[in-house]
Amino acid sequence: MMHKFFLGVGFLVSGVSVFSQGKPLYTFPLGVEAYTYRNSWPRGVEQTLDTIKMLGFTELEGGGGRMPPAEFRRLCDARGISIPSIGADYNKLLRAPDSVIDQARVLGAKYVMCSWIPHMDGVLSVEDAKKAVDDFNRVGKVLSEHGLTFCYHAHGYEFQPYEGGTLLDYIITKTDPRYVSFEMDIFWISFGGGDPVGLMKKYGSRWKLMHLKDLRKGAPKNLTGSTGPENDVPLGQGEEDIPAVLREAKNIGIKHYFIEDESVDPTVPVPQSIAYLKSLKE
Repeated sequence: MMHKFFLGVGFLVSGVSVFSQGKPLYTFPLGVEAYTYRNSWPRGVEQTLDTIKMLGFTELEGGGGRMPPAEFRRLCDARGISIPSIGADYNKLLRAPDSVIDQARVLGAKYVMCSWIPHMDGVLSVEDAKKAVDDFNRVGKVLSEHGLTFCYHAHGYEFQPYEGGTLLDYIITKTDPRYVSFEMDIFWISFGGGDPVGLMKKYGSRWKLMHLKDLRKGAPKNLTGSTGPENDVPLGQGEEDIPAVLREAKNIGIKHYFIEDESVDPTVPVPQSIAYLKSLKE
């Protein structure tokens, strides 16, 4: 059933024909964020990886949860799936960086991503941001000494105004580019009121990784970094200008893109997003 659906949506997605003329705009390996299948992993790691492989994904961001990293790596290798990037909890990075380094080494990852700065009451403070800068510089240096690149994944709450810019501007400009890079999740950047293309133009190669996801048109925005799954829609069906995002991302050198879908059930939207990406032409 999945094969038939995937082929069906491939002919026309958001009014763009897959078979239109021109060179493909998206030319990189298909990647997926493990969180997309958060409800599937507990029901079977191998079955979930089989689904990921069937959809054509060859890159995965994340680990195997409670499964030993070596076993998860073996299962991924057997399916032709590499793991360029893993996620790591902020406090774990501070308290046990060696365990994160070991996990990345076993999984074959080159990037370690942190997606949340601890803060209270849904509002990131200046003090939170300043502490994060110090912590990121310190942790990033440790990771770099082991051949790893640390990336902070902005989550939208960093757009609190500060000194003529935002706290995200502060975090980017005050962290050491030798040790701290960034992953852009275009959904959360937009949700916080930011401009994904503008921020790529502004900070260039500081952005190393990207989450591809689309925000429902008309969805209310705020600075909490949190919203319901109903506001996550397939690529090309929301407010994000995906072609413009991809052009600028390629221009600044991003090479790893991960579709992330926070829908309760990704069975239908993920194939739609893949078909949309493949439909885009230069």
